Amino acid sequence: MWLSAAEALTRLGSKPQSLYASVSRGRIRAKPDPLDTRRSLYREEDVDRLAARARGRRSSATVASEAISWGDPVLPSAISTVSGGRLYYRGLDAVVLSAGAGLEDIATLLWDGAWTLPATAPVPSAATPMAAAFAVLAERAAFAVPSAGLGPWQLRGEAAGVLGAMADAMLGAGSGPLHLRLADRLGRPDAAEVLRRTLVLLADHELNASTFAARVAVSTGASLAAGALAGLATFTGPRHGTAAGAVLALALDIGPHADRPGDGLREWLGEGRIIPGFGHRLYPGGDVRAEALLGAIGVPAAFRKLAAVAEDLLGDRPNVEFALAALTAAYDLPPHAPATIFALARSVGWLAHMLEQVASGQLIRPRARYVGPAVQPVPGPRG
Repeated sequence: MWLSAAEALTRLGSKPQSLYASVSRGRIRAKPDPLDTRRSLYREEDVDRLAARARGRRSSATVASEAISWGDPVLPSAISTVSGGRLYYRGLDAVVLSAGAGLEDIATLLWDGAWTLPATAPVPSAATPMAAAFAVLAERAAFAVPSAGLGPWQLRGEAAGVLGAMADAMLGAGSGPLHLRLADRLGRPDAAEVLRRTLVLLADHELNASTFAARVAVSTGASLAAGALAGLATFTGPRHGTAAGAVLALALDIGPHADRPGDGLREWLGEGRIIPGFGHRLYPGGDVRAEALLGAIGVPAAFRKLAAVAEDLLGDRPNVEFALAALTAAYDLPPHAPATIFALARSVGWLAHMLEQVASGQLIRPRARYVGPAVQPVPGPRG
């Protein structure tokens, strides 16, 4: 699955500079060679995909198929992008913004206008903050007005209402900055500052799976609450918003191997399980969100050791899900904390993308490339 530089260059038929450029742009994944850390290995499937492109113009079917799996951009957006290994919100570096901005500031930036969080309202009790958010969004979506036809100020007002409903559901009724309410809800007011930074870093991330789901929903004219519900449902998958929980489970599972954590990781791999919390295709040099967050907390020793061993074994550096799990362990937060933090933050991004999608007036309706049984034509009338 991994090629040497010479093998990759042979398949690509290109110069080393082109190979390195493809790595820096996230088109080819790379990792250090475990036998010689001065050299790199390159992901075979990425190399072959680029080689196929170079051999000739791809068919429209191939282009469309690749685009939905970390391929070329599929729709225009002015909200956020990852470029040169950095995350930008409307052209501004997200890590720089996280040094002093709050989630409310990021909402103003991404929603492209002023807004006001509505007064809090009582919400029904639920087992977890996520369950409460689902209940509130479902009820709101049942009675909300369609997004189609609303003006920009009306849409921002509706977005504020959706964010307020989610915040009240997940954090309880209250006032003040969301990161302070979150810290109080988690029972750790001393974590308020790092939670503020975390919310900013997680607010948006291009066209991720949950954001795309939210955009598809409102492209039909559905309400912003319905779009947020679609985003939240997609978010719950273990390959997306709940991955930090898997990192916590991994850290617990390799506990018996504290002196030799590499053995625990090899057991996971031997069982056919992926190692969560490491690597990201958009950040071949390392997830800058994770670097910023890990630099702001006292990373527990177990997580430092896990990161070192995983990087040595896999060639991948910690991503933001690892950082979120480390934050949870560092402040002894409750089990629901990673999903609560992430979903609250990302709801701002969902709403920004939904506002943009509604303004475009376009329906997102791709075609499927049929690969089923041969179509049986209906016989025509006999003449």
